[in-house]
Amino acid sequence: MKLASLRDGSRDGRLAVVSRDLSRACLAPVPTMLALMDQWVAQEPVLRRLYQALNEGKLESFAFDPGQAMAPLPRSFQWLDASAFLAHGALMTRALRLEKNVQGDVPLIYQGGSDSLLGPCEDVPFPSEGLGIDFEGEFAVCLGDVPMGATQEEAEQAIRLLTIANDWSLRTLAVREMATGFGWLQCKPSTSFAPVAITPDELGRAWDQGRVKLRLSVSLNGALFGKPDGAAMDYGFPELICHAARTRRLCAGTLLGSGTVSEGAPQRVGSACIAEMRGGEMILHGEPRTAFLKFGDEVAMTAYDAEGHAPFGALSQRVVAAQRQEIP
Repeated sequence: MKLASLRDGSRDGRLAVVSRDLSRACLAPVPTMLALMDQWVAQEPVLRRLYQALNEGKLESFAFDPGQAMAPLPRSFQWLDASAFLAHGALMTRALRLEKNVQGDVPLIYQGGSDSLLGPCEDVPFPSEGLGIDFEGEFAVCLGDVPMGATQEEAEQAIRLLTIANDWSLRTLAVREMATGFGWLQCKPSTSFAPVAITPDELGRAWDQGRVKLRLSVSLNGALFGKPDGAAMDYGFPELICHAARTRRLCAGTLLGSGTVSEGAPQRVGSACIAEMRGGEMILHGEPRTAFLKFGDEVAMTAYDAEGHAPFGALSQRVVAAQRQEIP
């Protein structure tokens, strides 16, 4: 099943069921994605019947326009982001000549802002080019309720939907905020998401051991930047969920990201973020050669299955100078 939130002038959009080929859509009986997360057990069978009828052409529908899609969950109670690809941390540790990798033997997860999440085709505003604007391609899950101290089985059962995220980062600010030891805030602006979120069964064998085993294709200004494999994820999503729920329960609608998809081999498969590409250049050449983003740059992300289909659709966004934004 594939779901999207369409623009309707509200903060949360209007929930829609989208066909498997992403060509058609129909409105769901539940108004919003957040409401669906609270009513999942009751509403999921209803939506699956709609999805089947939509794919069979037996339902009145309309053309699906990704440009009208908000983030599948435009705002949430919680956005957690992990660092589940150890090769990424190891490469950056080597590039920056740190004494040791901060990863340790447990997952790293930070709590980000979830009040204003971006859709797949929105321009992304930043206050200055000098902040080290970077993208981070990730896979992400949307969860049902998770009890404190959840087991692996409970964690896996809580995974409702999968999608792609671009966890934008401002690297210049990150250096200062990391040094304080108090956590990230300014260096982590609003995160962007793919046009649809899908149930795990849509991926077939590509959803395995709590991992999205697809290559995440990232391009910059129309040129391929990287295509790392999600199968390289060291901590699967159930493990990340258990870690996050060790001392507290997680509310339905919580979003959890994988961290930058990485094989730690930017010269071979490219990268899903500029910082990693620069890290590889520092190791090879003694200095970074890839610049951070400038206003007008365009970043696109998608993932293709074995048949060449893009199950999540694509993010395609332009970096722009921020103007004063009024809250709607």
